[in-house]
Order: sequence, then structure tokens, then C-alpha cells
Amino acid sequence: MSDNILDKFKDNQEEATIDASKKLKVGFIGTGWIADAHIVEYLKMPDVEIVAGADLVPGKAEAFFKKWNVEGARCYPSHKELLDGEKLDAVSICTYNRTHAECAIYALEKGVNVLLEKPMSVTLDEAVGIRKAEKKSGKIISVGFQPRLDPNMQMIKKIVESGELGRVYYIQTGGGRRHGIPTPFGTSFIEDETAGIGALGDIGCYSLDMVLNAIGYPKPLTVTGYRSDFFGKQEITYTRSGRPAEYAKKFSVDDFGAGFIRLEGGIILDFRIAWDMHLDTPGDTIIMGTKGALRIPSTECWNGTVGGPMKIYHDVAGQPTCTEVPVLHEKLGLFYKKIRSFLDAIKTGGTAPVPTSQIIINQAIIDGIVKSNELGHEIEINIPEV
Repeated sequence: MSDNILDKFKDNQEEATIDASKKLKVGFIGTGWIADAHIVEYLKMPDVEIVAGADLVPGKAEAFFKKWNVEGARCYPSHKELLDGEKLDAVSICTYNRTHAECAIYALEKGVNVLLEKPMSVTLDEAVGIRKAEKKSGKIISVGFQPRLDPNMQMIKKIVESGELGRVYYIQTGGGRRHGIPTPFGTSFIEDETAGIGALGDIGCYSLDMVLNAIGYPKPLTVTGYRSDFFGKQEITYTRSGRPAEYAKKFSVDDFGAGFIRLEGGIILDFRIAWDMHLDTPGDTIIMGTKGALRIPSTECWNGTVGGPMKIYHDVAGQPTCTEVPVLHEKLGLFYKKIRSFLDAIKTGGTAPVPTSQIIINQAIIDGIVKSNELGHEIEINIPEV
């Protein structure tokens, strides 16, 4: 890798001055644990006024605002009542996967900018519905893929775009957890009626974004998909972590997913993701090109960054050479940058930091894996134009 690629890389991690003369009125749809990660960052923003929240569980929104010492916030029993009753500039949608599309579409129809937690939706059809509502509204909707803002993730994209790897033709990616089915706050992540998809939507979407963003999000053409739930349906999965054994009977999503995807441009994507497995990792991410290959070390629990220094394998003067790319350290925090970049886009009339035009491709691959697994064979992926 050329020395000046690292030299020229600017991670822009110094906080810019924020104009607080006009405050943005922000609301919450869903006040569960992921909403905590949002509000702690909103409270750092001098140009934000948190005015309201909605939750289907009686008293939950009230307890949420009390916990964070937000006085005067109005609480509603549903997203529709919140959006009908308030004049908001923006809303964070922190609900179950199954309700992402419904809440996002209604917010956009009401003229409210949306920060939508991942996954974008459960199905491709839902993602298309979100895109249509976005186009009609003219508002910003950004999907909560904060790992993209990690300087190491941005370096991956810069390496690919620099031409150091040549033409990319094969990618292996994925990751997961040795034991990590998420049930610390109940069963909303593991039941079909609330989650719809499991590991694929929880951490698989991040892993896909890491490589798809690096190569410019080419369209997927076909996919052969596989899903399983061997670990999620075992009582020991929960009892070893002090959780109720009956969670095993409620498990109705995937704890492992894999796909073999053909992308435009002759690129093959070999993907796998796990919530639970006997391995510590299903393998590092590898991007192979005609001039070089990049190895991205996996993390013990997929956490949105890299597991160590990346390595570029290439030939120099005809000799096999390995160039190490040092780990870059984040200063401001990825959730802070996710919230701040969303608010800045609203204030400046800019574009979404993580646009649905890209993430619909991510969702189409996940949707294709689900459908291919159900049918037992390779299928074509067709994303409708919006």
C-alpha cells in the first residue's frame, strides 16, 4: 500500500462547533434498551430538545424519560398517536424489527425525518415501502449502521477505492459470537412475531455493510441461502447464562445464517453469521483482488470494528509482500457520530449518512437468504426501482 494512503487519511474525529440557536424537536418511538444508546447521545447535543416518546407497554415511556431526567416529555401509547399529536423535526425508531417499516413509513408520511435502527426491515417488500414513502416525503431517513463510521471501516473502503487490490472478484465475510443469543431483556430478539429474523438481521446486516460499502454496493443477482436454529432451541443455551429455560420454546428465528451471493461485476460474496456456535469465529473477512488481497481480522463478538491490524497481501518487485495497516482508534464514539451526522444532515439539507438506496440492497440479500432457504435452491434477487 502506498505510504500516502495512510498519510492522507483524515478521520475527522474532533468535534465541530454546534449551532444551538435553533433546536431540533426529537421524539422516540420505542423506549427499550437500544433507545438508551440513542438518548445518551441526544442529551449531549445542545441543539436538540427531546419532547416526546411512544411505547406500547404502559408506563414504559414515562419510566424511560424519568431514568434520563428528561422533564416535560409527553408520552403516547403508539407511534401514530405520537406522530399525530406532536410537531417533530426528527424521530428515533427503536422498536421491534417487525414494526420498523410501519413506524418509518408513518413518520415519513407525517413529514418527520427518521433515524431507523437496524435492520432496515424484515422483508424486501417492507424496504421498498420505506423507500417509496421516503421519496414521496422528501425527508431524510438514515439507517442505524454506526459501524460504517468507524475509521477502520472507512479505511477498508479507501483501500479498495485506491486500486491497491485491483479488480475485486471474491469476498469472504461474516462473524458472530461463540455464545451470544441476545435475551438480556426478554424474548423480543428471538421470537418471530417481534424479530422476524435473528442473527441475519441483528449482526449479519453489519457484516454485509462492511464489505458492500467498500465495493460500492453493487446489485445482487442471485443467492443460495441457509438458516438454522440448532442452538436457539436448546434449554442449556439460556440456563447457562441464568435465563429461563422456556426461552428455548419461544425461539423462532435463525441463530445462524449463510449465503453464497453473485453480485454485479462478477464478484462472489461468501457470507456467514452466527449468534451461537462452537467456534470462536467462522473466519476473517477476506477481500481478494487481481493485484492484492486484504485480510480483516475477525472480532470475538462482532462489534463493528476490526479484531487487529489489517493486512494487504501483494507483490512488490515480483516478491510476495505483506503490508500491515495499523488499527485506527475512534475518539467520539460511533453512536455519537451516528446521531450527530443524522442531525447535521437535517440542519444542512444534506443527504442521509447511511442511505436507504444502499441498505435496501443489504436487505434484499438477507431477504434472499431467507427465501432461498425456504425453497431449498438458488434464487434470483430483483430489487424494484423506486
